[in-house]
Parts: sequence; C-alpha cells; structure tokens
Amino acid sequence: MPEREVRYVNPRSGAEWPVTTALWRAPDDGGYLNLSPGAGFALDDLAVEKHSMWRYEAAIRLPGADVISLGEGGTPLVEGDWEGMAVQMKCEHLMPSGSFKDRGTAVMLNYLRQTGVTNILEDSSGNAGASIATFAAALGLDCRILVPAAAPAAKKMQIAAMGAEVVGIEGSRQDVAEAALAEAETVFYASHNWQPYFIEGTKTLAFELWDQLGRRAPDWVVVPLGYGSNVIGLHLGFTELTAAGLIDRVPRIGAVQAANCAVFEAAWRAGGAPVEIEARPTLADGIACERPVRLGEVMAALGDTGGTVIAVEEVEIAAALRGFAEKGYFIEPTSATVGAALTRLRTDSVIGPDETVVAVLTGSGLKAVEKIGGMLKTGAE
Repeated sequence: MPEREVRYVNPRSGAEWPVTTALWRAPDDGGYLNLSPGAGFALDDLAVEKHSMWRYEAAIRLPGADVISLGEGGTPLVEGDWEGMAVQMKCEHLMPSGSFKDRGTAVMLNYLRQTGVTNILEDSSGNAGASIATFAAALGLDCRILVPAAAPAAKKMQIAAMGAEVVGIEGSRQDVAEAALAEAETVFYASHNWQPYFIEGTKTLAFELWDQLGRRAPDWVVVPLGYGSNVIGLHLGFTELTAAGLIDRVPRIGAVQAANCAVFEAAWRAGGAPVEIEARPTLADGIACERPVRLGEVMAALGDTGGTVIAVEEVEIAAALRGFAEKGYFIEPTSATVGAALTRLRTDSVIGPDETVVAVLTGSGLKAVEKIGGMLKTGAE
C-alpha cells in the first residue's frame, strides 16, 4: 500500500503544516487541527506478534519509530446480551489506566516525545487526566493536569499517584477548559480534544473490532459521547478500513449522552447546528461537555454512518449500571449509559434482531467508587 506523507491540516482554511514540529492548534486561525487522510493498512502490514493496539502500527503515522508502550489496546471483546439482545462487550475499561483514553494518549504522547516536547498541560474531568499522567510517567514527561474541583476523588488520586501536578478548578467543566487555554500560552497544551494525534490513536478501536469480529465490521457500535474522540476515531478507523478494501461499509454509531448535559443531542435534533444548553450535574461526569471543540466533525461522522445520538436520563443510567454489575462488569456510570441507550434502541426497533452490536465500555468502576457506593446505598434504602 503506498504511503502518504502525513501533515497537519486546518479543516477550515485548507492550510497545511509538517508534523515534525508539534502543534495543538492551527497557526493561521487558532482553531483545532486534523491530520491529513490516512491510507489504513494492508493485511500483510499487521504486526501479528503484538497483542496490543500496536498490532496496527502501520496505520499509526508517527514521525519516529521509537515507541514506549504499556500494552494498551488488545482489550477483550466478550459475547454477551443486554435484555435478551445479543451484544459484544468491548472492555476498554481494562486499559492500563482504566479507560479507553489510553489509545489516544499513547499515540499523542509518543508523538510529543518524538518531536521534543518534554513539559505538557492537560485539562480533564478525570479519565483523560489519569491516562495522560500515566503515560507521562512512562515516557518521562513533566505533566500538569487541570481538573474540576468536584471531580471524583479516585480520579484525582490516580493522577497524583503518577507524579503529575493536579490543579483543581472551581466551576464547570467548561471553566476548567478555559483555564487550560489561558495557561497554554506558556506550556504545550496536550489536549485530547485539540491535538489530532489523540484521534490517530482512538481510530485503532475500529481496527481492533474489525479484527476481533473475524475481520468484518459490526452493524452498530454504541459508545458514550463526551467531546467526541471515540466517535470521530471510530468513523476515521472504519473509513480507513473501507479505503483499504478490507470492509465495504462503515457501521452505524450510536452515541450516548446524559440528558442532563446533552449538547450533541440538542445539536442533532437541530440538524447539526450548535445549540446552547443548560447543563446540570450528572452521574455520567465523564461525558459532561457544554462546548465541544469538534461538534461539526462529530455530527458529520454520525451522519455519514447513519448513526444517531441518544440522551438518557439519570434513572436510566443508574438502572443500567446495576444491570452491568449483575453481569459482572464493574464500570463507571459514564460507561453504563450504553446499556440505557441499547434499551432505547431495541425498544424503538432501531436495532434489528439479527444485527451485530458492539457496546463500548469506556471506563473502570474503580474511578467512581464513591459515586457507585452512594448509588448502592440509596438503592438499598
């Protein structure tokens, strides 16, 4: 398969820059960047001896060959069911740091290390911060993470344990993002929402699902939606598989939001246009997002796949969390939203009885033990 030179691309202006110098935003207009389209991989390119996401290293377009890995990827795909519907459970909560974020983080931080960045800043509601702190420790990078002051204690403790500086910011998740943007004038902003090498990593989820399903695409992938890196990555990965002739269609993506903070669902109902929402607290704190950076790209990805956005209520999230626990899955409430969405999609006959469905379980319950404990106590009473 012919190689294509990877470049940074401003999707608004079409301007391009080499990836030999690390960027997190476009020099011409200050907006987010993408990478130029990839060619995917040929079957002969698979690193079959590797049982991690680096099995697909031929499609991960890093400028250097020196990669440090913690074994990220290669998570189990477990046959199961949800309320009588056959579902494949993709156990991303079993990653090194306990969340799917490790795919994007491993690629982004290896890229930054290869291009000479040694000191990084990130903002996170918890999982991305924990992931970046974990890989920063492994790669020897200095790391400062801004988090909501009200973020789960377990996530803040995990970040601190990896040696990162943890800074609690009062206010909403958006307040944390704005504080990070202000600090980004003096330190490299290794944002999982802005830096496109993060999505270069999340696209490997699509490759892995294809591989684990007997080298075919599922009909549906149902996944929580916060800022959108998994949705965009899945679409990108399946698109590359199509371009390489390894599948003939992309699967439909069911993106799940908490109704208490459902900016994408509001935009979806409005035909893709940005919509102001009044955000309320939610059990699914990992997908609480008010002003997503890549809203248009998420809308386009969902539209291209024939997918949809589902907003689920708090009572549905709690019920789904208990349902997963009864099946042996200790996941955080954010991950449990996929169960609530599966119930809706099946009840509304959106998913057919013979379709292959994947539910992506994005984060470990160990990250939300206080919240889960409170829910169990309330349920017992």
